[in-house]
Amino acid sequence: MALALSASSAASVLHPRELSGHRSSFWIAVRYTRIASRLVARCSRDESCQGDGGGFQFQPTRRILLGASLLLPLTLQNQGAGAVENAPAGTSRKEKRKLWSLGEEDKADESRVYDSLVLGEPVAIASNRDRVWQKLLASRVVYLGEAERVPDPDDKVLELEVVRALRDRCFEQQRPVTLAIEAFPCLLQGLLNQFMNKSSDSADLKAQVLDWPEGRWEQYQPLLEYCRDNGVRLMACGAPPEVLRTVQTKGIQGLSVGDRKRYSPPIKRGSALSYEIFQQSLQPDVLANASVPFGPGPYRFAQARIVQDHTMAQVVRQALVDSGTVGLVVVITGASHVQYGAKGSGLPSRIAPILPKKTQTVILLNPERQHIRKEGELPQADFLWYSAAKVCVRNCFDRAEVARVMSAAGRRREALPQDLQAGLERGVISPELLQSFLDLDKHPVLAELTKRFQGLRERLLADPRFLHRLAIEESISITTTLIAQYERRKGRFWKELDYVITDTVRGSVVDFFTVWLPAPRLAFRVFNDESAVGGLEGFLGSIPDNAFQRANTGTNWDPSTRFLAVVLGGVKLFSVGFISSVGTLSLTNAYLDLRRKLNPELAPRVTNKRSPIFKTAAVYATFLGLSANLRYQIVAGVVEHWIADYFLASTPLAGNILSFVARTANSYWGTQQWVDLARIFGLQAHKAEEKTPECNEPSQNLDVIPVETKDSIGGEILPNSKN
Repeated sequence: MALALSASSAASVLHPRELSGHRSSFWIAVRYTRIASRLVARCSRDESCQGDGGGFQFQPTRRILLGASLLLPLTLQNQGAGAVENAPAGTSRKEKRKLWSLGEEDKADESRVYDSLVLGEPVAIASNRDRVWQKLLASRVVYLGEAERVPDPDDKVLELEVVRALRDRCFEQQRPVTLAIEAFPCLLQGLLNQFMNKSSDSADLKAQVLDWPEGRWEQYQPLLEYCRDNGVRLMACGAPPEVLRTVQTKGIQGLSVGDRKRYSPPIKRGSALSYEIFQQSLQPDVLANASVPFGPGPYRFAQARIVQDHTMAQVVRQALVDSGTVGLVVVITGASHVQYGAKGSGLPSRIAPILPKKTQTVILLNPERQHIRKEGELPQADFLWYSAAKVCVRNCFDRAEVARVMSAAGRRREALPQDLQAGLERGVISPELLQSFLDLDKHPVLAELTKRFQGLRERLLADPRFLHRLAIEESISITTTLIAQYERRKGRFWKELDYVITDTVRGSVVDFFTVWLPAPRLAFRVFNDESAVGGLEGFLGSIPDNAFQRANTGTNWDPSTRFLAVVLGGVKLFSVGFISSVGTLSLTNAYLDLRRKLNPELAPRVTNKRSPIFKTAAVYATFLGLSANLRYQIVAGVVEHWIADYFLASTPLAGNILSFVARTANSYWGTQQWVDLARIFGLQAHKAEEKTPECNEPSQNLDVIPVETKDSIGGEILPNSKN
């Protein structure tokens, strides 16, 4: 009880805005402890902190202080998330991340919304969606048009997201919310009422929809249970399946008199209904669902569409009456029933006569295509809403924000690299990413390097600290190599400086590739898939360099693609290891032979057996392709890309320290693996097998294996074979 009270009191003292200034979790904990100590001291002097009868009183103990410091982050989690959600308009993603949220991302990142009322291509709405919610709350009816032919499970995720957000906002305004679902026939309204009253459970409701496809109930169940638990009224607005089947086979005339009166719109002014049926039969989705174009198939299918729209319109009208003048009605139905809004021929046009203008909003969920609206054409909907599971391949970000970033930097699109121009054209480059590139251009050296080397630019955009990590790896490599060389050669170090330089340069080059190849990158290149070369480049370009890299905008990497990333990375490092090993051995042997010919006095008294070039290269390349590839994939992908850059984004120093420790440990572990592998394949002799030449000539052990002091991987030192 003491811990709970101290945590809640401290939560009221520490305002969420203060959290943005505490970037380190350590200092946040210190801040919590100080607040808790002041609260405990205050409560120890205040009688209001005592329990009933004064029998309980706070004592400023270490246990209470420690408990408060542990409980407060959990207490303030919702406050930090609320601070991010209620951030002012125009707040960038970088600024929002400063708001403390314990790893929770902003809700705006969960899905994408597009304004479909504009001319041309729909405009992506940025993370600030205030005007979207303002328009929805100003409406009396909100339509959520979902997929019909092939139901999409992601639609249900969006429906729950929208209903939850509308319910929370309407609850603050004391507005009732009603959810009408087409999937439930209107005859099941009584059972829905029992479900809402909790007089029946989900099993009873599921038993009445046995005609649903497998898995559909599980998709609807979270939405239904949320509405029941949060006071959102459920209404069944669909036409009975038997009525629709009768109309599709026999037409409206096949219905009984009672069903025709209930489910069919009244005929006014002679052929009004026939003309409406003819209009519906010309709809593309009606033709696609019919067997014979312009035959009895589409004509009767259009009649079934009219019956369904009329039935839903009656239920929605009743819901508007029941909810009063301020209630909000959300309708979940097929997208074809609500396209073109009140000016179309679907459900909104039947509700329009009883509602003022601009009080109906149509949202299409996860549409397959984005219609490019021309002047004079009706918009398909007010908004297009995509779930986070849908990969965005075009028009993913607000182009107006991108234009503002370009204007503020005084740059033109034509002056950017071609791959970035292609990414901006497709709309897959965010304003934050564009700003990161423009920040790189402020440094003359980096600007020149990123302009000339596209691979470096792609890696810096994915990881701004890529050069820091490369410097860490190279410093480990060079330092450990020189130390090992000195310990190995002792007094001959300066006399054999040429061998030292050879090993160090070789190790640095190979080490560069072990950092370069598995590093995450952001690529926006467009390949010509029509040619064989372009198709191969496009296939290889679709595979990430790091199997653990977060999916970029416009990409969707499934487990098989990530597995290919590991395989392809292993092939690359295998090639690097084989070529470098063959080249190093060949050059070293040629150089040594040349020295012996030029100076016969340097010929050794004891000639050691040289390691076979191709055997050594094959073993070394296999070691790089398997062990080093997997280890560096994990270090670059998991440790740095996820932990250091994502979870420790607010503390760069901690991320750099973690990267240094991980790479040092990785180098040491790799050294042990290479020692065992070299001895297994006979590339390194054991102590008992060696003969020490008693001479002052340069050491011939460099001739035995190319990596007796270093395996050329991230500073991994191969100890002296005598040890």
